[in-house]
Amino acid sequence: MTNWRETVVAPDAAHHLYQGEPLYAARFHEVLKFHEPGLAPVIDETGAYHITPDGRAAYAHRFRRTFGFYEGRAAVDAEDGWLHILADGTPLYEERFSWCGNFQNGHCPVRDGQGRYFHITGDGTPAYSQRYRYVGDFRDGIAVVQRDDGGHTHIDTRGNLLHDRWFLDLDVYHKGHARARDEQGWLHVNFNGEPIYARRFTSVEPFYNGQARVEDKDGSLSVMDESGVTILDLRAPLRSVMEALSGDMVGHWRTQAIRAAVELRVLEALPATGEELERKCGLAPSMGGRLLRALQELELVVPDGQGRYTATDGGAFLNQQHPNSLADAALHWGRDSYDAWNHLIEVSKDGTPDKGSGQGTSYFDQLTNDGAALESYHSAMASYARHDYEKLASAIDLEFCGSILDAGGGTGELSFALLRAHPRLTATVMDRPEVIGIAAPPEDVAGRCEFIAGDLFNEWPVKSETVVLARVLHDWNDGDAFRILKQAHRAMPSGGCLYILEMVLDDSAPSGGLLDLNMLVMTGGQERNEQQFTALLNRAGFQLLDVTKTDTVSSVIRALAE
Repeated sequence: MTNWRETVVAPDAAHHLYQGEPLYAARFHEVLKFHEPGLAPVIDETGAYHITPDGRAAYAHRFRRTFGFYEGRAAVDAEDGWLHILADGTPLYEERFSWCGNFQNGHCPVRDGQGRYFHITGDGTPAYSQRYRYVGDFRDGIAVVQRDDGGHTHIDTRGNLLHDRWFLDLDVYHKGHARARDEQGWLHVNFNGEPIYARRFTSVEPFYNGQARVEDKDGSLSVMDESGVTILDLRAPLRSVMEALSGDMVGHWRTQAIRAAVELRVLEALPATGEELERKCGLAPSMGGRLLRALQELELVVPDGQGRYTATDGGAFLNQQHPNSLADAALHWGRDSYDAWNHLIEVSKDGTPDKGSGQGTSYFDQLTNDGAALESYHSAMASYARHDYEKLASAIDLEFCGSILDAGGGTGELSFALLRAHPRLTATVMDRPEVIGIAAPPEDVAGRCEFIAGDLFNEWPVKSETVVLARVLHDWNDGDAFRILKQAHRAMPSGGCLYILEMVLDDSAPSGGLLDLNMLVMTGGQERNEQQFTALLNRAGFQLLDVTKTDTVSSVIRALAE
């Protein structure tokens, strides 16, 4: 009797072979390998089904697609949706899904009609009530799940969190350790979700008898033990430490090349050859080709083989006509921020930013006196806001809120995103008079959004049960941030809710260090960790409720007015 376990799929994928010979006479459009209890998925002109080792149909029904049996159940795609069947073709349950996986450890991942993932048990009932953005297979009673903000963690078969640590990416456990990725790179974690060493890598493999192959951020390959100690070098670094440092030291080359492309309106002139660019943009002879070569190195333009260059998807953002243009942002980083960073040494010594060449004015005061600079700055910030706040809107729970005060809200992009996410919500955006003067709500939310002039440091002209401070506090030192929070407290009733959208520094990782210095040299502000936010909030009369990480640089800090 033929042992189906010794069969293989033929090279043409139209039948199976046993010891190099056809297992049966029939031919199919496609076959997959045999699985316990000795059935293989096939497709022919009648549809998709399973066959026995003699090539005969295991049952009469036909599906759109069939897959292998796992734990006695096979996933199939039927006309009315996905489900699992038994070996005789009988449906395991009445429910239909938009996709089904395979059973492992008595559980199977499925996706419902709303695009939400969860696991079902052997009889097709949900294993728990939660729904996720994605879930993986169980291994040894543990699976990886992904929530809406992109964070990954482990759950057990009842849906309970194995630990309360979330990662950018995550794998199931293998011999007591799981591969995980945080903001700094890949590592291994234990059953408590804790790193088992301090290092981070570009990639890591699972441990094999206590050792793992890893790729470091310099491109080197090595074998390390479970404490992170290198046992054996497999490949030298692709870039030396000196080369990496040198690349960091000339980062201003990129900033200024991009700024020049914006100021010369290179992107608006494309497609063009180097010579055509020189005529359109008033460049010196040969400068068109040289500038385009530099922008190509930055992957902002690409040649078509005939000497003409067009913008890449990234380069298109530097065109002033792009709906989410970063042209003004390029000018900000290449001029104002660039100039401010030249004073980092002096600022590091006295702790205060350069005050406009001795004029004693803050950066925002300087913008007040320069209409073109003011409009350019807020255009740059609005582009970032449109990109980030659309995602952040879903992280702010305003389901039972009727109105909000968006204090220091600039030209209102956050409020617009929140209004679109919550159709019954109204918003008041408060900012300096000159900012309000260049702001206007779009038509789709115009009836629910009001702009009002106000000073963050003096009594606010409007009260609200819900106040939002989005990327405001990092513009200011602790003394000024406290003054803003006190005004927020005065504008709210006891029990009112304050939402703060800011980067929250993690003391175990260096992320945010450069942005922190940028805020210092630009405005005298700073990025803060959770403990620093807690201290500021408590001092101003608030109680920190929670901090929610998002898939943007900002977290959502929720506090209660006491």
